[in-house]
Parts: sequence; structure tokens; C-alpha cells
Amino acid sequence: MLKYVWRECILLVTKREGPAFVYLKDFLLNIFIIFSPLVFYPYLFKNRSNVFYHRLLLYVLFAAALLLSMSFPVKVNEITYGFRSVPLAIASLYGGPVVSILLYVTLLIYRFLLGSPNNFLYALSILPSFAFVLLLYKNYPYQKLYQKISVAILLCTAIKLTTFTTYFFITQGSLQQVVQYPLATLNTYILQAVIIGVCVYAMEFLQSYFYMQEEVIKSEKTKIVSDMAASVAHEIRNPLTTVRGFIQLLAADDVDKQKKQFYQRICLEELDRAQLIISDYLSLAKPDPESIEVICVHEEITYLSNLLITFANYNNIQIHKALPEDQALQIIGDRYKFRQALINIGKNAIEALRDGGTLEIRASKKNDHIIINLNDTGIGMTAEQIKRLGTPYYSTKDKGTGLGTMVSFGIIKKMSGKIEITSEPGKGTEYKLTFPSSSESA
Repeated sequence: MLKYVWRECILLVTKREGPAFVYLKDFLLNIFIIFSPLVFYPYLFKNRSNVFYHRLLLYVLFAAALLLSMSFPVKVNEITYGFRSVPLAIASLYGGPVVSILLYVTLLIYRFLLGSPNNFLYALSILPSFAFVLLLYKNYPYQKLYQKISVAILLCTAIKLTTFTTYFFITQGSLQQVVQYPLATLNTYILQAVIIGVCVYAMEFLQSYFYMQEEVIKSEKTKIVSDMAASVAHEIRNPLTTVRGFIQLLAADDVDKQKKQFYQRICLEELDRAQLIISDYLSLAKPDPESIEVICVHEEITYLSNLLITFANYNNIQIHKALPEDQALQIIGDRYKFRQALINIGKNAIEALRDGGTLEIRASKKNDHIIINLNDTGIGMTAEQIKRLGTPYYSTKDKGTGLGTMVSFGIIKKMSGKIEITSEPGKGTEYKLTFPSSSESA
């Protein structure tokens, strides 16, 4: 069928007036105009919940197609063929009576501006076709694909035939040219039916595709939530089970004071661990900076080293810091979030120094960027471990969840920072954090 229509259209445009490519160009131009609103269909789909904006966008897109199709009609055998009924029918079915009325008014106004004759009589001729819109649009969203294509072709043909016959009847015009070239008129109607059918098919395909995308995203979100819930339950259950067991031991009569203190300390440590896990999850849920300010890197690194020094001395670890005295290192971000990220990375570095060692913290400025290096002489990591570092539920520690590192990496990236990790098993790890300086960020 399509092959036949295309062959007839080629034969049609090669007859009589002018070179063939002139008519073919006009047909192709109109086809391009009618299909152009599909380029913006993703925006239509995303805004479908906002009825006003969805209808407005639908009207604007198809009004543009309507006006352009009226501006570039196809003239064959002294007969002018317009494709205005195609965008009018599609927008009416997908937008409803409101969009349809706006398009009808736009059509009549633009026809008047073009200087076409008998505008009032043409308005009387086209208005009856609005009854077909009211009749067909209600059940249109609930129909199957082949039914939608059939209804769209029916409405397009009804608009054209109703307007055409009513206008010639009112104006008592001559149908001699139409009767003289019936095949050309029939082919034009068939071509419009094919165009609107393909257009409806494309819109339904795009709609199904975007619906499928949404379902995939929803299923991924559901999977993430379920995995996180399972992880929370698992991680919180471990310390709570430990606390429950030691509370039962504390209730025994034969437990001396020293053991009670030992049990109490373990209970408190496990409760602190549970609190830390909850804090990590809360930080994961809200990683964005809350208060943007200028951060002095000197002060934050000094604070970090003072905070870690007690823990480091207890584990026979030395902390060295190297800060340039002649440069003021400043970045932009949330001070407390930035501090949280540094503390987390620093603690991970110290925990990697199981048999003692050195943690070195350096800061420098290079090409309008602030660079912070944290080097440890710990156990190091393999390339595979570095690749997985910062992903949910992955940790190189026995009791770790990996969320603290993930949150830290998220904070750094939110501050427009970059993270580079180099490590070698048995030799240590280096974290290189690069931030834009405050002058560049501003």
C-alpha cells in the first residue's frame, strides 16, 4: 500500500507543471513540518502532570506546524492542497477541546491574515468538524494502537471532507477541477492518512518508550531502597545483638565489678557504632552542602591533625603536616561537611596503619587549585579495591559499611572537588583532593 501511494505521488508531482523536484520538495517540506513537534515530545511527556503547561506546550508546537503547513501548501494541477488538517487532528485528539478550540481560532485568524477569500463562510464550513473532535477525543486515550491510528485518520479525513464540501456548498463554487483530477485528490488524501498514521504511531512509540524508562528508574529506586533497608537492618542488628547479650551478663549475680565495667564499655562502644552507622545513612540521605562559606584549609588541617593525634599516639602512629606559610589556602563550601569528609578519610588512613606508621598531610596551591594530599604507610589497596572504593556497602574494614567513604566522596564532589587515589599493597595509600580556590569559585 505504501509503495503504491509513494509511486502515485511521484507520478503526480511529475505531471504538467514545472519540474518534478518542485512538487516533491513541497511534499517533503510539509511532511517535515508535521513531524517536527515530535522532536519536543520528551518535554511534552515530562510535563504531562501539569495540565496547563502540557496543553500550552502542545498548542504551541502544533500551532507552529499548522501555520507552517498553511504557509507552504502544495499546488498540483491548479489545485492547492493543504496539510493543515493533520496537525489539527493530532493536537485535538491528544490535547482535548481546549487545545482544539485554540487551534481552530489560530487557523481562522491566520487564514484572514493570509488574505484568503470568504473567511466568514470558511469559518462556518470548518466549525461542524469540531463536532467530530468532541465525539472522538473522550475514548481516544484508552484505545489500542491500531484504533488510535484509525480514529486519527478518520478525524483528519472528516475535517477535510466536511470543510471542503460545506465550503463549496455555501459558496456554490465549482468542483470542476477536483472532478477533472480525481486521482490527484485521492492520492493526496491517502498520503495525509499515511502521514497522520505514522505520526500517531511515532507518538505512541515514544510514549511507551518513556513510560518504560520511568518504570526502569522506579524499579532501580525500589531496589536501592530495599538494599539499603536490608543493609540498615543487618548493620544495626549486629551491635544491638552484642549489647543485648552483655546486658544479660550484667544481670548475673556472680559478675565482679571489673567485668561489669568491661561489659559496660563494650555496650557503649557498640551503641556508638550503631549511632555512627545511623549518622552515615543520614549523611548519605543529605549530602548537599547546607552553609556555603570561605574555608581556610590551614585551620581545617590543623583541626584534623589535633583530632586524630590521640588516636594516632595510642596506636603508635605519627602524624606530620606540611602547610605553606606564605600562602593563604582557601576554598568555598560547607565547613562542617568538609571537615566530616577529611575526618573520615583521615580515620580510614590511620586504621590502615595496623602496625604503626606515618600519616602525612600536605596542602599546596597550583594553578588556582588547592591540593590536599593524605599519605599513609599502611597496608595499601589493590586496583580492584580502589575501583570499588566509595560505592555503597563496600569497605576494606571488617566492620565497615562503606557509607562513610561514599558520603565523603559525595561531599567532595559537591564542592567541585576531584579525588585521586594511588595505592600499592603493603606500601601505603595516597589521597589527592583537588578543589578550586576561593577566588576561582567566586
